Amino acid sequence: MEIVKVIHDLVWGPWLLVLFLGTGIFYTFKLRGFQIFHLRYWWKATVGTLGGGGEESKSQMATACTALAATVGTGNIAGVATAIAAGGPGAVFWMWVSAFVGMAAAYGETYLGIKYRYKGPDGQYICGPFVYLERGLKSRKMGLIYAFFCVLASLGMGSMVQANSISDSFTYAFSLPPLITGLAVTVLTMAVIFGGIGRISEAASRLVPFSACLYMVLCGIVIFSCYDRVPGVFAEIVKEAFNVKSAAGGAAGYGMTKALSYGVARGVFSNEAGLGSLAVLHGSAGKTTAGEQGMWAIFEVFFDTIISCTLTALVILCIAGKSGAAGTLFYADGQTDGSAMIAACFSQCFGAAGGYLTAVSMALFAFATIIAWFYLGRQAVAYLTEHSGAGRIFLFFYGFVYLNAVFFGCVAKLELVWSLSDVFNGLMAVPNLIGILLLSKEVKSPLHSLKNNF
Repeated sequence: MEIVKVIHDLVWGPWLLVLFLGTGIFYTFKLRGFQIFHLRYWWKATVGTLGGGGEESKSQMATACTALAATVGTGNIAGVATAIAAGGPGAVFWMWVSAFVGMAAAYGETYLGIKYRYKGPDGQYICGPFVYLERGLKSRKMGLIYAFFCVLASLGMGSMVQANSISDSFTYAFSLPPLITGLAVTVLTMAVIFGGIGRISEAASRLVPFSACLYMVLCGIVIFSCYDRVPGVFAEIVKEAFNVKSAAGGAAGYGMTKALSYGVARGVFSNEAGLGSLAVLHGSAGKTTAGEQGMWAIFEVFFDTIISCTLTALVILCIAGKSGAAGTLFYADGQTDGSAMIAACFSQCFGAAGGYLTAVSMALFAFATIIAWFYLGRQAVAYLTEHSGAGRIFLFFYGFVYLNAVFFGCVAKLELVWSLSDVFNGLMAVPNLIGILLLSKEVKSPLHSLKNNF
């Protein structure tokens, strides 16, 4: 465990935070703050098109739900709780920052994903960072590096972490043994992923809207019951984000550094901006333009972090304040069980039913993420083995390993799973961030079409 911690600290050092935030800031300036100043435009071009009907609208809805399935997962519940536990309320502020600049980075990677995608022998699109790293930067080596870490990330963040959160929440709410949960989740996952991308998209289209609405309603009720605490919570978040008081060891700025590190890490874990996963998922869309899918990526990061993660943070911090434990509750040096924490908060408002409802929400979110990340990992494996002549064997073996990772996640310890996932995420992001920076000249802003729509 100590070795994992050392590797985690090395990967998620200041250099990677600078690379994440720097890339997002660069694209924010490149797009002239499009994601911030033109919210009305990209909202109308995405959510505003869903009621139009037709095959194109349905295709966009399916693609968006599949992408949201990969992003809106346990990071929105357990991830936020863990960030607050380890970095304090200030971590929430840095999650917001990572999201706002991450929207621009997500646009860039999705744009490049559409621009460089191509159809494979089976007629399906092959897309993602490994494609634009090879075809855009002319570096197959970087494409292979990204694909390798993408496979590892799918086994960590995509399967083990999600399954672990389902198991923890079901143990807390229903006293269900992890072994039983592991078997059930593994069987359900197998039933969906063996149906291919069509069944994955269909499952995501059904799970994501229902689970998101259920969770938002629950959060809204809890927050409304503590509405008088909300202004103070926002003030505490901002104050703690810039807390530069010396820590016990005399290191000035330690509090702020901790909040920044955990806020950005958990923000990336939740919305995946900069990881390149959105480029893979949106690349499978049918008739569409790079700019249109790029705006969908902006919406997904916004919904994931600015809306969903903020609701979770408000629930935790409002309940902490209501119980008189604000400023001390949820600081457990990273040992806190994130899913159990949010379930405890809901139980204070809903009683025993709160724990049950939280467990169901967690399971729906996590399961949708599990099936979406299988597709991501499968695409990476297909790229890694496309010239081997034994691609089908490798894909079958990956499916076997993925299902075992789901089962293992249900019975593993939370701390180890989270640490490994953070490491894989960071290593996966590096070649992608370098790639979208070097290919930034090929990314066009949607601003030129504004005058044609307003």
